Amino acid sequence: MSLQDRLGPWHGLLILVFLVATGLSLARAEELTAVAGLSAVLYGLLAVVLLQFTVGNVWAYAVEYRDAGGAWSDLPFLAPLVFGVCWGVFAFSTTRSVGVAAWAAFWGFAIVAAITAVAVWLLLGYREGSEPAG
Repeated sequence: MSLQDRLGPWHGLLILVFLVATGLSLARAEELTAVAGLSAVLYGLLAVVLLQFTVGNVWAYAVEYRDAGGAWSDLPFLAPLVFGVCWGVFAFSTTRSVGVAAWAAFWGFAIVAAITAVAVWLLLGYREGSEPAG
């Protein structure tokens, strides 16, 4: 199997994120030195890891919710996502920092998802077995 067959759109997105983050870091450097180059590469790698972590967690949340018998149009599923986006927009509007906005959006999503999970568990109870609630 060739490398071209193994790489998909997700890998292209990761490369794009790496290049953009590295380029932004280099653009902010006062002068191009080896330390600035290494810092830019590390910044790019960190951006890729954060993207994978965030997308992975949101995707796992969506898959687990669907596997538990829920629909992606249910309010308990959408509430954390909507809150996370709104909280991220609010953070960006007050700080003008994409990093702070992304951080706020992720933690807003995570906290509301946890609160929603506990609230649903308290209201509906825990059900053993693989049959969907309903």
